[in-house]
Amino acid sequence: QVQLVESGGGLVQAGGSLRLSCAVSGSFFSINDMGWYRQAPGKQRELVAAIASAGSTNYADSVKGRFTISRADAKNTVYLQMNSLKPEDTAVYYCNADISLTRYHRFNYYWGQGTQVTVSE
Repeated sequence: QVQLVESGGGLVQAGGSLRLSCAVSGSFFSINDMGWYRQAPGKQRELVAAIASAGSTNYADSVKGRFTISRADAKNTVYLQMNSLKPEDTAVYYCNADISLTRYHRFNYYWGQGTQVTVSE
């Protein structure tokens, strides 16, 4: 069974930084794209940043220049470095990964349980 476990959320003042981590565990064959999404109260879940297996990245306009996504394939882990945090970044952040369980399985997206990020004024 594949699990995605996030860590690193918390409470921070505006202008501060946090680093989120998401480790993939369990039995699987390969990981393709990985990413971070967030959902604020009363809003839809939105893409924050994504990184392909080859390393190309994609960011939401609202976080460009402030957030950096990276991955450590040897650790099956994806990171989100968040700098210059703003109150509007407050949300539950979810990790997402495109995973194939065996060489014969198609890729499917799996989700973590989410980690709360709260940015105070």
